[in-house]
Amino acid sequence: MRLTFLGAARTVTGSMHLVEANGARLLLDCGLYQGRRAEASARNRNLPREAVQADCLLLSHAHIDHSGNVPSLYRAGFRGPIYATHATRDLCRVMLDDSAHIQEQDAQFLNKKNRRQGLPPVEPLYTAEDVHGCLRQFVGLGYGTPFQPAPGITATFLDAGHILGSAAIVLDITEGGRTTRLTFTGDAGRPNTPIIRDPEPLCGTEVLITESTYGDRLHSPIGDAEAALAEVVNTTAGRGGKVVIPAFSVGRTQEIVYALARLRAAGKIPAVRTFVDSPLSCNATEVFRMHPECFDEETNALLEEQDDPFEFSRLSYVRRVEDSKAINFLREPCIIISASGMCETGRILHHLANNLEDPRNTVLIVGFQAQHTLGRRLVEKVPRVRLLHQEFAVRAEVRVINALSAHADRDELVAHVRSAGPSLRQVFVVHGEERQSLAFADTLLPAGIPSVTVPFPGVQHEV
Repeated sequence: MRLTFLGAARTVTGSMHLVEANGARLLLDCGLYQGRRAEASARNRNLPREAVQADCLLLSHAHIDHSGNVPSLYRAGFRGPIYATHATRDLCRVMLDDSAHIQEQDAQFLNKKNRRQGLPPVEPLYTAEDVHGCLRQFVGLGYGTPFQPAPGITATFLDAGHILGSAAIVLDITEGGRTTRLTFTGDAGRPNTPIIRDPEPLCGTEVLITESTYGDRLHSPIGDAEAALAEVVNTTAGRGGKVVIPAFSVGRTQEIVYALARLRAAGKIPAVRTFVDSPLSCNATEVFRMHPECFDEETNALLEEQDDPFEFSRLSYVRRVEDSKAINFLREPCIIISASGMCETGRILHHLANNLEDPRNTVLIVGFQAQHTLGRRLVEKVPRVRLLHQEFAVRAEVRVINALSAHADRDELVAHVRSAGPSLRQVFVVHGEERQSLAFADTLLPAGIPSVTVPFPGVQHEV
């Protein structure tokens, strides 16, 4: 068996790993690389030949850094089956459509500039037609349902507890009369998070590919997140400001809405107007409602009481551009939840442009911010930022709540790795900035695992 780490090796985005066994080539994830625009464009447009020639693709979940380059794979000629959980398949339908719209809009904008400067036109990374083509290749499966993606290989999706439909991918690979269990964690979630179930243990795994996004740090307890959110809302509303929350459309947006609903019901925050301003977030929330099989006991109990966990009074889901623009003229405290989560594209840029320079406002960061993104610069408290081709002073308060993270922290990741049991003999640490991955590898070494490796991109490993 041979592993090649084609993406998210010593970096945190662009997840893509190749497994070669029994004469078959299985691709695990095909995500967009996010970061500096020129570098991201080059990486995303030039997919490795090995990825395009894979026999099939298995997706861990629908987040764009794990699924967002699937249409490019199709555009480059890939025609194999794409295996995913039912919820991941449905989320990819809305997320990839939205991503194609962004790619096409970006190309239109650049081509206007290029025409004025006498430069050649650019092609979008992919189009809606590419998305519709790749969606025809999706095969939806339930958790715990074994299937055969290739001869001699049995695959199973385990609940990863990260977002709706997220899965660890278990591959039982038989070669030369011996069966080896290889597991890819995808993104590992945290125990006891709201809405979705906890991560399932990785029992019997011998070779593990694990994420390490927060491999060098601990989160605050999940129970602290609602109290911190209430404090931000109350403080900001008290000074007449707006709370602007950049949030991933899938997972984080629904968790925030759920938390705000609980705080409102308990009388812990005022009944200020709240907007989910993202067509994708609106569509993703509809997909959440379609998949109660992914919910935990608490959320299902709410549903049995006929309460919608994603609704409360004075909450508006905003689709139309005109309604989004109208929020800018609101002269009262409010909460604005908008995408994208790393502040790289989408309507959040307009809300930041309209609210960053007012010291009454708060920008609340509730998710991981990759290097070289606008969200990361805000977390680093830079005095000025550039967005929408203008410079803005950062006068709004910037707050961070890591307890809302859907990624396991260092100790939770260690526990997840140990759930594999005594069979575990080799670990590959991926999907983390180099410092985080190396730190997590150092944490695992004393745990008695014979081999822990932080792979370099493109390097092959025999296992």
